[in-house]
Amino acid sequence: QVQLVESGGGLVQAGGSLRLSCVGSGRTFSSNTMGWFRQAPGKEREFVASMSWSGGATYYADSVKGRFTISRDNAKNTVYLQMNSLKPEDTAVYYCAAEGTLAGLYNYWGQGTQVTVSS
Repeated sequence: QVQLVESGGGLVQAGGSLRLSCVGSGRTFSSNTMGWFRQAPGKEREFVASMSWSGGATYYADSVKGRFTISRDNAKNTVYLQMNSLKPEDTAVYYCAAEGTLAGLYNYWGQGTQVTVSS
């Protein structure tokens, strides 16, 4: 069974930091672009960050640029999201996902981890 499992979410004060992890199992994701998305209550899911399989290309939403950093360890089948200078508007459920053969189409999704930033 192919799975992506996120962890590391929690409650943090504004200005604080969290590091999310996403571990894949059931297959290797070392050749996939990996991404992080988030969905706040009452809002649509939005892109946060992505990283190519080699780590050579990274992309960030403007809202997190300079504060969040995506990284990966292919040997551990794991992708990370370091989140610094957190703001209340970063509150959301965060999902990791693996891109398939079609660019921009993410075929595998985790169950999500809640991040809550208090003001």
